[in-house]
Amino acid sequence: MPNPVYTAVQVPVLETERLKLRGHRLDDFAPCAAMWADPLVTRHIGGIPLSAEESWTRLLRYVGHWALLGFGYWVVEEKATGNFA
Repeated sequence: MPNPVYTAVQVPVLETERLKLRGHRLDDFAPCAAMWADPLVTRHIGGIPLSAEESWTRLLRYVGHWALLGFGYWVVEEKATGNFA
């Protein structure tokens, strides 16, 4: 059986004056893991901070949604700082 060939998906980028919504990248892992480990972030979203491994799995899912389904989650980035919003 032949292996399927997947092509890179271009995630749309949306911009406002202050924010940029873009696809997740490998270098987003550290800020993503820090965000999901923060109890203030997770208290109303599941209630339990995530481990680094759980954050890695989440990041892979975010990228996979775009690659396999053509839609998914964006990073919301502050243009002025480059930080997650």
